[in-house]
Amino acid sequence: MLVYDDLDRKLIALLREDGRAPVSKLAAILGVSRATVQARIDRLLDSGAVLGFTIRAREDSGPEAVRAIMMIEVSGQSTTQVIRSLRGIPALRQLHSTNGNWDLVAQLSAESLTDFDRVLREVRGIPGITNSETSILLSSV
Repeated sequence: MLVYDDLDRKLIALLREDGRAPVSKLAAILGVSRATVQARIDRLLDSGAVLGFTIRAREDSGPEAVRAIMMIEVSGQSTTQVIRSLRGIPALRQLHSTNGNWDLVAQLSAESLTDFDRVLREVRGIPGITNSETSILLSSV
């Protein structure tokens, strides 16, 4: 198991902000050599601590976009069928299984409150969903 030191944690934080940052820029920010940064990145990748690099695409397309988290309760053994149905909803951005009071957690995004209302009705109408609770995301910090 890889033990993270302060440099590893700072490097991971920088890569989370900008996974495309050049090694030379990361080295300058961290106050270490480029070789040190490259060796740390290689070690994090080889150990599986860092799985890869990706982009974060803007999901909202305007000032009226609505984003929300929905907790979903599923009846009996219908989870697989519910997941299949949910995957067919374009407004559903992410879906996670979980433990506790809720079986699934979904991240939703809609162009407007009217669209958001339609998406909620669509999700709640899926056979096997017995209860849900939705919270609109007001801001990201």
